[in-house]
Amino acid sequence: MNPAAAAPLLLAVLASGSAAACGEGIAGAQRLSGGGDVLAFAPRPAPWALGRPFSIELQVCPRAGVAPPDELRVDARMPEHGHGMNYRPSLVALGGGRWRADGLLLHMAGRWELSFELRRGEQVQRLVQVLQLR
Repeated sequence: MNPAAAAPLLLAVLASGSAAACGEGIAGAQRLSGGGDVLAFAPRPAPWALGRPFSIELQVCPRAGVAPPDELRVDARMPEHGHGMNYRPSLVALGGGRWRADGLLLHMAGRWELSFELRRGEQVQRLVQVLQLR
């Protein structure tokens, strides 16, 4: 699967860890950054696949001096088709600032946007990974 494929995602998170080491315990982690935050994530099982239920293991590493997000949301959408997944993912805290989103399924071939929303009160930081599934 092309590592450039993704969909919007939303999760609830309390995370910790330095940006330099963010996700070093997550095998095959991809990283997104924005606003000083770093998010490391990887599908389980890997690689990304069409029509197969999967989870995402992740870690959020906030910028220095900033509290971890109050909430992290994970979702996936196909913007060209105007819809998302047929399922809502759930979150499980793994400890040490790491989380797992379960219950995801990318059911159609095409361009997906995997999104992660990091929330601190009313402030929202959105990080998006694009996935192209065939």
